[in-house]
Amino acid sequence: MRDQQKIEARQRACAMLEKANISITEQERREMEVADFGLGILDKIGLEIVVYINCDRYCAKELILFPWQVCPEHRHPMRQGVPGKQETFRCRWGEVYLYAEGEKTANPKGRPPAREEHFTVWHEIVLKPGEQFTLPSNTLHWFQAGPEGAIVSEFSSPSDDESDIFTDPEIKRVEKP
Repeated sequence: MRDQQKIEARQRACAMLEKANISITEQERREMEVADFGLGILDKIGLEIVVYINCDRYCAKELILFPWQVCPEHRHPMRQGVPGKQETFRCRWGEVYLYAEGEKTANPKGRPPAREEHFTVWHEIVLKPGEQFTLPSNTLHWFQAGPEGAIVSEFSSPSDDESDIFTDPEIKRVEKP
């Protein structure tokens, strides 16, 4: 992804945070991660992330999704004998459609915008501001913002992005320099 694309994505994400009255520091603005998962279609499959803390005991982040943007299907497996990341998603602004293992929802609100064959779980949990849902570790899941975009606070056990397993084999979660 080009540097200019990252700058523009950060600016859009910061504007959404301001609209939602969520303040972040200048350092957090500069260090905001822009993840296109190596696919080069950020507006369709991507995520903007502000990490507040990620230590050996817990993690807290803001996940910013542009309208209809998707975080692709993945799971957080056991690593070095330690259970994978358990995470709670709390919608702060907008609406988010979370899909996880379970009974398939008849008429889901979300739609993968690309690479549809790599989205296999269809149990839908709709989160509106103030609502939250906790996923156990190693649970296959993906999520998509609604028409206005979404901001989701993530509270979890330690995050280890390098160990995430994605359904789509083309995805690269962590950019290599």
